[in-house]
Formats: sequence, C-alpha cells, structure tokens
Amino acid sequence: MNATFLQPFVSFTTKTFTTVGLNTESTYDWEHRLWTVPLNLKASQLVKIGTMPIQFQVGGSYYAEKPDGGPSWGPRSAITLLFPK
Repeated sequence: MNATFLQPFVSFTTKTFTTVGLNTESTYDWEHRLWTVPLNLKASQLVKIGTMPIQFQVGGSYYAEKPDGGPSWGPRSAITLLFPK
C-alpha cells in the first residue's frame, strides 16, 4: 500500500487537568486515490487513584471523507496509566 498519514491536532488543558482536543488521522491511499478523514473530538480527565495518575478519555469521530461503505461516525474511549519517575 502506498499511503500518506497526517495527524494535526490542537488541545487545551485546564488548571484542573481536564483536556479538550480536536484532531484528524487522515490517510490518503495513492493507489486508489481515496481519502479517509475522521475528525476526532475528545475530552479527558487526569485523576489519581491512590498514588497512581490515570487519564480517562471519551470522544467521538465524524468522518468528513471516507471510501464507499466507510463509517459516518464512531465512539472513542481510552484509559492511560501514567508511570512518573
């Protein structure tokens, strides 16, 4: 596969460690000349459970451009365990 991947993003973090972000994970397939362009909006919160910092994230994706049969939207979620020194 001959493809290009672009991932620009912007995010804002508050004093309470809440982050709101917008990005895209765009892919262009040069062989089939097709774009896939999801716009991802997400919110995350950093918390401590005991002494362990953990980030919880939820969001959604809207596909501004997609191949035939591709999704129109989709949910996103993540849990990130952080191991500071």
